[in-house]
Amino acid sequence: MSDGLISPAAFVGPGVELGARVSIGPGAIVLGPCTIGDDVFIGAGAQIGAPPEMTDQPQNAAWSGDLAHAGVRIEAGAVIREGAVIHQGSYRATTVGAGAWVLNRAYLAHDVLLGAGSTVSAGVSIGGHCVIGARVNIGMNASIHQRVFVGAGCMVGMGTPLARDLPPYVKAFGSPARIRGLNSIGMQRHGIDEAQIEALQQAYAQGDLLLDGIVEWSGDFAADVAQWRERDHRQPAAQA
Repeated sequence: MSDGLISPAAFVGPGVELGARVSIGPGAIVLGPCTIGDDVFIGAGAQIGAPPEMTDQPQNAAWSGDLAHAGVRIEAGAVIREGAVIHQGSYRATTVGAGAWVLNRAYLAHDVLLGAGSTVSAGVSIGGHCVIGARVNIGMNASIHQRVFVGAGCMVGMGTPLARDLPPYVKAFGSPARIRGLNSIGMQRHGIDEAQIEALQQAYAQGDLLLDGIVEWSGDFAADVAQWRERDHRQPAAQA
């Protein structure tokens, strides 16, 4: 059980495992199965752990101990703000990565994987089965279509409807969404060296959005590229 500040007006149901120093605000509902890491903040009125919105899945009363589905996992240091909604996974735990922020009224559907250090801004909706990489920033009221992949370090503009995948470290906005350059500042802040930034810029300029070219990527960035390359059936958004 958490030794943090949990409001007596919050509901923490059966099957919820709390780490140390977890704070849960008044009116928040957390249903199991759910695992919450250390130092997580959950704001007032957040709703975590409702069943997937899928017609072939049971709409179980988890608050009564009727646990089902694949759970929710919120990793250490994450922040879930007021009125956010996070649904159970159907075949894998819906996951909020370490240090990620899910701001007020945001929605993470079933089976979403949100990477460490990412920010989901107010009013954002992320459809089921999406994978959002680490250090991604999604602007207010953007909508991410189900099963979309957003690579590490991407920036998605406010109000953007995103229905196609994004390779690592691009900026995308507009309706329809278009890739509009490289998030080079984000790469620099993450300590990626200038040679790697230039190589990525050149690859995208040549139309190699799948990054299938033979380039020796290094460090954390190599893992970001590998995550993108391993994605099945990639369908990247068009470049502006």
